[in-house]
Amino acid sequence: MENRKNLIDFEKADIMNGESTVIFGLDLSIDEGDFVYIVGKVGTGKTSIIRTIIAENPLGKGEARVCGYDLRKIRSKEIPFLRRRIGVVFQDFQLLLDRSVHDNLEFVLRATGWKNGAEIEARIAEVLDAVKLDSKAHKMPFQLSGGEQQRVAIARALLNRPELIVADEPTGNLDAETAEGIMQLLKAINAEGTAIIMVTHNREIPQRYPGRILECRDESARELTKEEKE
Repeated sequence: MENRKNLIDFEKADIMNGESTVIFGLDLSIDEGDFVYIVGKVGTGKTSIIRTIIAENPLGKGEARVCGYDLRKIRSKEIPFLRRRIGVVFQDFQLLLDRSVHDNLEFVLRATGWKNGAEIEARIAEVLDAVKLDSKAHKMPFQLSGGEQQRVAIARALLNRPELIVADEPTGNLDAETAEGIMQLLKAINAEGTAIIMVTHNREIPQRYPGRILECRDESARELTKEEKE
């Protein structure tokens, strides 16, 4: 893909966790269609990078742009608009347990400004079909397996047609076979042009599903070379 749109550009960026800097001088550029893993031991700043991307954590020193927004200058009222351009998938699903799959998705659409009932129903049907859960719209989260709940979470992330999906350990609570299905789904979404950033501690996943690898280590993060990945 030529002339791909740049979605993320970090230059000498310090990544914060609270008042502490956990990564110094991050350089990272991600374009549409990229698949990037963030790996490293617990506490090395992997999730802090994700939180910085969605403007949950403030930027330390350096510069960063995400989906057209300058994180150095972004205003609080702009943050919801940034997040509409990013789909987020969590390890623990974070579904609303008191409502059905359909109503979980409808809640997000209405919360992000959708008002037309027919368009809402059509979009819910589209994303459930994309994750192969079109027959589960009426189910409550507790009636679903872990893999199905994660598929609902991915459907939720797709609702507003994001340019980028960030997934924080999306296979962490799943057995190997179920995790395989989630990875195949994420790769299929990526093949359609959506960039994906995935935090994982499982080193086997990047070997089975190749992508760029950003390793967090010793208060820094850098992309591994082809030789280092092998």
